[in-house]
Amino acid sequence: MPRLAADLYEDDFYAWTKVQASALRALEAERRNLPIDVLHLAEEVEDLGKEQRNACRSQVRTIIEHLLKLQLSPSPEPRAGWERTILMARTALDDRLTKSLERDLEGQLAKLYAQAAELARQSLEAHGEHEAAASIPERCPFTLEEIKG
Repeated sequence: MPRLAADLYEDDFYAWTKVQASALRALEAERRNLPIDVLHLAEEVEDLGKEQRNACRSQVRTIIEHLLKLQLSPSPEPRAGWERTILMARTALDDRLTKSLERDLEGQLAKLYAQAAELARQSLEAHGEHEAAASIPERCPFTLEEIKG
């Protein structure tokens, strides 16, 4: 493996999976007679990257949902649990986040916010906090930097 690919593997696993999947597909196109299932291998490598991406997106949704509840709910009791959930999600996000995944999150922030806002709305309404649920902003009030903590 060239040094550049090894560096990319260490620095940005998600980007590495995309490069490697593309390289495997190019290898298949050369029609070399190798005992390797190149196309399925490329799909599996690509899926590894997608799992990392989806895990980061999930953590961002969780953080946004709980930031909204902290910001809008008048209830004092569940606050410590929401704060702990945010801390755990930020830690998990930090463990996986790379430059290319950060760019993905920036590009998906509006969609992730809409999903998290709906989760927060449902949770608040389920606990009788209809006024708080109705006051959830239409657009994301947080930057990615604020979400990451």
